[in-house]
Amino acid sequence: MAGQGQRLNVVPTVTVMGMIKARLAAATRGHALLKKKSDALTMQFRAILKRIVAAKEAVGDSMRGASLSLAEALYVAGGPLRHVIQQSVTGPARLRVRAHHDNIAGVRLPCFEHFMDGAGARAPLLAGLAGGGQQVSACRAAHVRAIELLVELASLQTSFLTLDEAIKTTNRRVNALEHVVKPQLENTVTYIRGELDEQEREEFFRLKKIQAVKQRELERQMESAKLYAGEKVAGEVALKRGVSLGTAATMLDNGDGQRDEDIIFGYT
Repeated sequence: MAGQGQRLNVVPTVTVMGMIKARLAAATRGHALLKKKSDALTMQFRAILKRIVAAKEAVGDSMRGASLSLAEALYVAGGPLRHVIQQSVTGPARLRVRAHHDNIAGVRLPCFEHFMDGAGARAPLLAGLAGGGQQVSACRAAHVRAIELLVELASLQTSFLTLDEAIKTTNRRVNALEHVVKPQLENTVTYIRGELDEQEREEFFRLKKIQAVKQRELERQMESAKLYAGEKVAGEVALKRGVSLGTAATMLDNGDGQRDEDIIFGYT
């Protein structure tokens, strides 16, 4: 993976390790939340896909029915029906479309819905009074139904595309956190922990060496103190017998520069 074997370039200290651990915990929580968001969006995506399939089938049937009803109306009412209908359209349309947004796991999905506007009401259509009025009304109802299904299909298609982009973005973030960010942070924590352990071992070895040096110095001082105490005792004994240290040292010489080991003063 991209994040395997990589780490952040940081100074291995306890403070930095705490910061990296906090970032790792935040990345773990963010990964879990984004994973849940991706699952929720995927479920909604599949539900919308099923609705789109059903809506497309319904639109196909509705458009066939509208075309057939138009042919029947033209057959019954005659050719001038087209011109009568076109001339009767003077005001605004009654069937309108408005948009709003639905929130799905933090993603705003645009939705369209149709409604009948009362401001666009006009006098009843006079087409078909001479004949075929029932077929003209059926044709108009069939086309209104087709428009409603087309609006619903457009809403589903727009939500489908928006969800598709949101799922792709969320999955990219999830993969980045899972395969890049988290491994880097984990490798950084492992590196800092190893460096801190190495520093602790070095500090322990240094303290042991210092303790050993101090111990040797203490032993040397104790030996020096013992030697000084022995010389002091020997001097006191010599003074009690009326012999100075220099004389005692001369007496210890046997004439050839060597000392007698049997003298009670302890000199060798």
